[in-house]
Amino acid sequence: MPLNQQCAALIKAVEQAGNAFEADDIEGARAAYRGTTDLYVKSFPDMARVRNRVMPALDGGNIPVRIYNPRIAVKPPKYLPVLVFFHGGGFALGDLDTHDSVCRELAHRASCVVVAVDYRLAPEYPFPTPVDDCLAALTWVSENAEAIGCDHNRIAIGGDSAGGNLAAVVARRHRDRNGYQLALQLLIYPTTDFVPENNSIDENAEGFILTKAAIEHFRSLYLEQESDWTSPYASPLRAEEFANLPPAFVITAEFDPLRDEGRDYAEKLKAAQVPVQYQCYNGMIHGFIRMGGIVDDVTIALDDAAMALRKAFAS
Repeated sequence: MPLNQQCAALIKAVEQAGNAFEADDIEGARAAYRGTTDLYVKSFPDMARVRNRVMPALDGGNIPVRIYNPRIAVKPPKYLPVLVFFHGGGFALGDLDTHDSVCRELAHRASCVVVAVDYRLAPEYPFPTPVDDCLAALTWVSENAEAIGCDHNRIAIGGDSAGGNLAAVVARRHRDRNGYQLALQLLIYPTTDFVPENNSIDENAEGFILTKAAIEHFRSLYLEQESDWTSPYASPLRAEEFANLPPAFVITAEFDPLRDEGRDYAEKLKAAQVPVQYQCYNGMIHGFIRMGGIVDDVTIALDDAAMALRKAFAS
């Protein structure tokens, strides 16, 4: 299909405002990425309650989290299911505010609590610190579920782009620790391979906000050692086995350099008998889940994600 016209207009607007992925310095890139939030977001559903908390990291540091409790028309149960969400931004950009609207939308549409995790960023905190932070957050939510109004038997993890990578990796590390079964891994255009060998990385290398050059730049910030590029805890597509991982809903975008690695990851899961739903959204670009204020079709993907969460929590 052709590029969605609203996405095309947005690409022009981002180019005029300054593409965060092309900023000269990391602080400039972070500021520009935060600035896109005002461009992308027009409104979002109100919550019953939003709380900012701090949880301990594995190394003794602190990790901010934001807890979203949705408004529910009928009297809600005492404990709601929960999605632990990791934001995107190339492992170096993004925070609780850049993905605030996405978390509100998912909480509202799926009628679940969302716990957003402000994991520490590269290059100051390269691999594996973001993974460790996200695993610590999952553990913290499980251990404190009732205190934050959550059902510890119905926990999902998810994220977009770099956050999707972290969700897939955390699901693997959690399984390897013989952890309880997670309800779902919601992987939104995830990075799954830091040595990609597919068509989309070249087909969509330029012109759609996220470029091949930007991907390679973020890789250099996140992975200090080239030997880590193929680690299954950095590139989950490179793992040797996929059995007993949580069910997954994998979302990709047609005009995204990461499209094929997300599809290939879904196929690897399916081949290992892991329940998988895969959907590529035609006409869309990388990052579209944040663009609901401008791109109408974002609501379709949000509804699909919410339906996948609802089904997973009900099973």
